Amino acid sequence: MQILRCPAQLHLLEETLRNSLPTTLPVLGTVMTVARGNPAAHEVLVDSWPNFGIVLTRLRPEEHKDPRDHYTNQLATFYRDKGALQALLGGTEAVVQARAFQILGMQEGLDEAVQEVAGAKGLQVETIRYLALMSPEPPRPRGQLPPGLRLAPVSPSHVPLLNATWALGGNARSREFLLGLVRTLPSACLLDPRGRPVSWSLLDAQGCLRHGYTVPAWRGRGLTGITLGAMGRGLHARGFPIYCAVLPHNAASLSALTAIGFVTQPGTFYMIVGTPK
Repeated sequence: MQILRCPAQLHLLEETLRNSLPTTLPVLGTVMTVARGNPAAHEVLVDSWPNFGIVLTRLRPEEHKDPRDHYTNQLATFYRDKGALQALLGGTEAVVQARAFQILGMQEGLDEAVQEVAGAKGLQVETIRYLALMSPEPPRPRGQLPPGLRLAPVSPSHVPLLNATWALGGNARSREFLLGLVRTLPSACLLDPRGRPVSWSLLDAQGCLRHGYTVPAWRGRGLTGITLGAMGRGLHARGFPIYCAVLPHNAASLSALTAIGFVTQPGTFYMIVGTPK
């Protein structure tokens, strides 16, 4: 696999990936993040250039610190044929026996291919299926900022609360992952008069709006639209697609997102998590 470092190559790849939206969402978002300063320390690989069969984005190998940390070891892939995917998975660029991972993608068959290879390498695999939603313009809040609340970036001091309320978090590794996002990537939250966050949204290395949450006492007031509106304006100004991934059964979040302009995309947004047994 070849690592793309040249800005012109990354720009050409970005434009190519845009032509296959929404299937390329997590890969496109990562390529754009890498090309714009690479705050998350990822890298972009292709099997050939410029006529590639597969694109892989991943955390730089030198950034691997904990072999059991699937939160930080994020990969995303887009492929033009399954043979290229099988060749990738059969090597060591993406899946190795001793290291936990999280692979993101939106192509049918990705989960079965990863499960087969990772299982053969002795890894335990779980697939989480999301719906992807995109907003063609910055989200439109349904109301005004309530009195007493103010908009601000998420602070590292807020991470314990974010970690405690995250359904896939609540542990030391997830706390460190969230801390990394808060320190390196854009975020938005609404603070009450005491400076406590009541609603928030983060951005991940794939350019995906993640970890959105509103504390129960403040729900039903349109706060999600305010934080996502702020995040969406920043993404739109930088040319990023505005998208998020939501569990299909999360009716409240889906309703709130569609009310502010998000549109459900075809297909499935896969998060495939592998951990050493």
